[in-house]
Amino acid sequence: MTTDTAQQTVELTPQQLFRKQAAGEAILPNEEDSVHRHVITVLIDDTIGALNRVTNLFSQRGFNLESVTVGESKDPTQRRLTLVTTGNDRIIAQVLRQLNALIDSIEVEDLTREDHVERELCLVKVRSTATERAALLSVVEVFRANVVNITPDSLTFEVTGPTAKINAFIGVMKDYDVREVARSGRVAMRRRLAFEH
Repeated sequence: MTTDTAQQTVELTPQQLFRKQAAGEAILPNEEDSVHRHVITVLIDDTIGALNRVTNLFSQRGFNLESVTVGESKDPTQRRLTLVTTGNDRIIAQVLRQLNALIDSIEVEDLTREDHVERELCLVKVRSTATERAALLSVVEVFRANVVNITPDSLTFEVTGPTAKINAFIGVMKDYDVREVARSGRVAMRRRLAFEH
């Protein structure tokens, strides 16, 4: 360790070092923060501008937003958002506080460390001739994908599952001349077992 590095570390108290390490923040100037991907669900009132306020919160504060999925909840006057974002623990705690502070927010939950179910929908259009289709369909069967459209020169598949499965499917399809990909973004829900109330 150089003298400069030792001096920079000495400037922090043991308590500051502990807090920074616990939050995944860099301690030395040349280190990077420990960034994690988080899946956050937000239940909001279905009012004009509610979704806009959530997305503006991310853009105004410079938070990274990887995907947003929105749909009706069991109550038609409310919407359920699934947000995927990245950051260290301090940034995610700030995101959660600010989401809770929004006037339209009813419930905010970080599912990352909770037991949860997560799915994504993906449509993939692949160039395919009649002679290639049998081989292509046998590969697709492994992923339990469905054919949703057939044209003389292409097939369109629908696949659902965790993000890792979607990424693997797209990776395999790249060998077959992918024409187009459309992904929904993640939808997630906390697992609640019958005996947990």
